[in-house]
Amino acid sequence: QVQLVESGGGLVQAGGSLRLSCAASARTFSDYGMGWFRQAPGKEREFVAAISWAGGSTYYAGSVKGRFTVSRDNVKKTVYLQMNSLKPEDTAVYYCAADGSLRSSRLPSHSYEYDYWGQGTQVTVSS
Repeated sequence: QVQLVESGGGLVQAGGSLRLSCAASARTFSDYGMGWFRQAPGKEREFVAAISWAGGSTYYAGSVKGRFTVSRDNVKKTVYLQMNSLKPEDTAVYYCAADGSLRSSRLPSHSYEYDYWGQGTQVTVSS
C-alpha cells in the first residue's frame, strides 16, 4: 500500500523553474517505479515523466524532454520533478503515481498502468 503527497507547486513566470516533490509512505518505496502526470482543466490527464524503481532509467514526454528532469531519493522516499524553462502550456495540476508492479522493468506512460496516486499540486505559469 502506497500513499503519495505532492508539494512544490505554485505560480511562476514563463522561463522560470519549479521543483515538485512527491513524498511516499510505503514500507518498500524503492521497489516502485514512479511517474508524473499532469491535467489541465477540461483536458485529459497526460503523461509527463517516469523513473524506474532503481532510478537508473527515465522516460519523458516529448513536450517536456530537455526541460524537465525526474529523479528519486529512495532513502528519503521522495520523487522529484525539476521543471525548467517553464511555459504557459505547462500550467496544470501535477500528480505523482506509483506503479504497483514491484521492481518492474517497464516505464509506463499510461495512467491506467499506475496503481497509486497523490492529491496533486497546482502549477501555474504566467506569460
